[in-house]
Amino acid sequence: MKHLLLVGLLSLPCVATALEESDAPPSIAYDEAALLPIRSPSLRPGPVEPRANNLPGITALFLIGDDPRSHAWLQQRLPELQRLGAAGLVVNVESATALQALRDRAPGLSLTPVPGDDLAQRLGLNRYPVLITATAIEQ
Repeated sequence: MKHLLLVGLLSLPCVATALEESDAPPSIAYDEAALLPIRSPSLRPGPVEPRANNLPGITALFLIGDDPRSHAWLQQRLPELQRLGAAGLVVNVESATALQALRDRAPGLSLTPVPGDDLAQRLGLNRYPVLITATAIEQ
């Protein structure tokens, strides 16, 4: 299932373009800084009403940004996110330094910078931070 998430991320135009423009051979990691800044205009920090979800087989994932609400949420939910093996999508972050600060707060979790507008539209979201599982969307 994690491969499914990766395929989905690679289908996003900005990620695919950044990877294609890389001079590195495909077997070498891409320059993540080329993706930054990441901005998702349709998403902003704020409250999210919990609701049922029906996405059987999806790997738990969460959306966060580089803002005080996301930092506090990440700290509060960290044990649960680690237990779930949730994948983090950072939907608003300006710099590699800010992204690293988020990663430092989330040991054991992967945090990938990616625009979240398409995913948010498909799930009816306009706020984050949010945890998305096969059965629920919640803050």
